[in-house]
Amino acid sequence: MAAETFKYQRKELELKSLLEITQAINENQPESVLAEIFKFTCLVHLNIKSLILYVLNDGLFEQKIQHGVKGDPPFSIDPDDIEVDKKSGEMKIHLAEEYSFGDLEINLPVYHKDKILAILLLTRKDKEAGFDLDFTKALSNILVVALENKRFARKQLEQEVVNREISIASRVQQMLFPAELPYNEEIKAQVTYFPFRQVGGDYYDLVIKNELVYFCVADVSGKGISAALLMSNFQATLRTLLRSNADMKTILHQLNYTLFENTQGERFITFFLGCFDRRKKTFTYGNAGHNPPLLCLPKEKECRELNAGTTILGAFEELPFLEIDTIKDVEQFYIHLYTDGVTEAVNRKDEEFGEERLKTLVNYFSDVEPKEFHANFIQEIQTFTGFTPLKDDLTLLSIKIE
Repeated sequence: MAAETFKYQRKELELKSLLEITQAINENQPESVLAEIFKFTCLVHLNIKSLILYVLNDGLFEQKIQHGVKGDPPFSIDPDDIEVDKKSGEMKIHLAEEYSFGDLEINLPVYHKDKILAILLLTRKDKEAGFDLDFTKALSNILVVALENKRFARKQLEQEVVNREISIASRVQQMLFPAELPYNEEIKAQVTYFPFRQVGGDYYDLVIKNELVYFCVADVSGKGISAALLMSNFQATLRTLLRSNADMKTILHQLNYTLFENTQGERFITFFLGCFDRRKKTFTYGNAGHNPPLLCLPKEKECRELNAGTTILGAFEELPFLEIDTIKDVEQFYIHLYTDGVTEAVNRKDEEFGEERLKTLVNYFSDVEPKEFHANFIQEIQTFTGFTPLKDDLTLLSIKIE
């Protein structure tokens, strides 16, 4: 009769414990509260003296609860160090020599949909007394699934925040680009831009200021929101310098100084800036470590590469050298500015599109208008890649001035 009474009282306590932890879950109590309820139930009602609960998190089983352990258990366990016998259900954990679980005697894998989400290791107070293994598994499963749901909800919330930030950064980046490129009898400009991600690290621009026509292309190191914000600051500095009538040397030096001051040399930008003076008929440019644009002049059979300039911007506090090149007596020209996403586009054999293939394409279509050239370029690059996903942002800006 006494044994039956004890069994009844124990079941009553178990039901109260289940009710308490379930109520806490429904009230969306924090993980620490759920863990305390679980630990209290185990130590007070379940004949358990000491325990450790490991919960799977980002590929490792990490300690969530520990009480009364005499050994030196690891903070985390690699799933590769866990061996489960499929027939008996017994679990072995292989530890490095410096770790031990002390007197912990029972290992309970906690499953959810055939996946181990947690491991409970414990020692009983009285090895002769009864131990409700099924209830312990059930209680552990309830806790672990609740923790997993909380972790999933937290990650989902974090992802929503990231998505909002990316959306804002994407809108900011779109504001950097010209709302509309000129396409008339004097200036025809066309761009092909494929961002690798929602927020890219490429930038192109065309600014007309009286008789001066400025055009540029840039590529910031890195991707994502930080790259977009850095490029936004870079564009604002450039536009300010262009309004101030600064010469090209001053512009490049100031861009480098501002970038280095903001990033302390940890980020850099490759950059090309060209300027056509319609009154003086001069073409001036500076290349800061960028892919050399291809310039086609009427009197030359092949396009020329524009290499003169300096090193990448932002790597040094002061540019170590700077060469500005000026081509005189230019009445008309056709220029193609691009980023390395064009030349580094790969096909299914992992072969790159390359500079020579681009140069051949530019020479072959030297007489066609920019819109027609870009239609041919897109067809050519898609045929080459076989729609293999891009590894970087792809930007090609073509400008024809007559």
